Amino acid sequence: MKQMKGLEGDTKSILKFEFNPKDGIDNPALSLAEDMEGEGRGEPRFYLLSKGSTEAFGFCLHEELGCRGHVIRHVELGGLAQRRGLQDGDRLLQVNGRFVDHMEHGRVVQKIKASGNQVLLAVLDGGSYEAAKALGRDLSQLLPGDIRPRLCHIARDKSGFGFSISGPEGARGTFQLSVRRDGPAERAGLPSGSWLLELNGASVRSYSHTQLARKLKRSGSKMTLLVASSAAEEFYRLRGLRVTAALADASWLPFKVRKLHLVKGPEGYGFLLKEEKRSSGATGQFLWEVDAGLPAERAGMQEGDCLLAVNGESIEGLDHEQTVLRIRAHADRVTLLVIDPAGDDFYQSIGLSPLQFFEDSDAASGSCNPSLHYPNGSPGLCHLDVGPEGRSSRLAGITQSQRPEERRRLHQAF
Repeated sequence: MKQMKGLEGDTKSILKFEFNPKDGIDNPALSLAEDMEGEGRGEPRFYLLSKGSTEAFGFCLHEELGCRGHVIRHVELGGLAQRRGLQDGDRLLQVNGRFVDHMEHGRVVQKIKASGNQVLLAVLDGGSYEAAKALGRDLSQLLPGDIRPRLCHIARDKSGFGFSISGPEGARGTFQLSVRRDGPAERAGLPSGSWLLELNGASVRSYSHTQLARKLKRSGSKMTLLVASSAAEEFYRLRGLRVTAALADASWLPFKVRKLHLVKGPEGYGFLLKEEKRSSGATGQFLWEVDAGLPAERAGMQEGDCLLAVNGESIEGLDHEQTVLRIRAHADRVTLLVIDPAGDDFYQSIGLSPLQFFEDSDAASGSCNPSLHYPNGSPGLCHLDVGPEGRSSRLAGITQSQRPEERRRLHQAF
């Protein structure tokens, strides 16, 4: 075993080593036949779906009258979901390791949509699901415990980062962590004995011990680690599933998405929406000129917040005018998901959307419709300025004459 020094003063060797570097964590997904033959009916099945930005997952999620659960329907022949093994009538139990059978349908839809181009689903065949429900079984008990990897953001103090790394001599990509008590790593949620998967958004599977040491030293005063427990590593490896940050538990990260409920007053909402470049070079929508005492400030909006979603729908891919129309879809109220500039910079640096990790504690809205409908073709009025610093819109007192029809869809295509 080789011990990495310089991160932590404790040089205690790790003697027990059960990780199989030959199998690895990043195996490609198993084929449909290999996956289903070993599990059979009555047991949850796990599928990691990864698609291109212009592709669909190839299935619909239904909520049907007289049929319990979130029902998989219209599995596209030859599509990604069908190739992986998803079947018509399957019931969805988990999304990215989070149990969803008890959740309102719209929230489940949003979790899948927020996952972007990759999602891990756990499903149960329809017959077994109905039988379990009839017996009053707790379906969450059919699933493993929390086997998600974990994202940890660590800021060093005068004693270092508070962890050390060890691995078998000469092996690549196999690094186990030892965490000092009460140090920065422990405070950041880094579990001792876990395996290192990524450093600052980059996989370490090809790194030698020397290369990893060099990368760690170049991290400066902060670093972000993706790690997995031995149980999580075994779970994913046995199913041929690749572990990525998109599947992670991000609850220990210091950067949180905030939910703001705004009700328009006589002077409007009281903020400026401005299109600007983000740290990654991509375009984003930012919130500025938050007026003291008006609804935006009272809801908790802060100068420079980055706007992520409007009324439960991500604005990713929308331009400035489309975002404004989303905000004005309801005449007198809006719900925004935002993150502060430091949080936006962090998620941009690791190539993930913070919406992937947002857990909504509020009651569900009851809507899963991804598009907005405007009566009489009128989305409402706003004042749009295009100047040398980009586009901006003042969300003030101009109102819409009629609120769009609120209706609930019982199915959603992916």
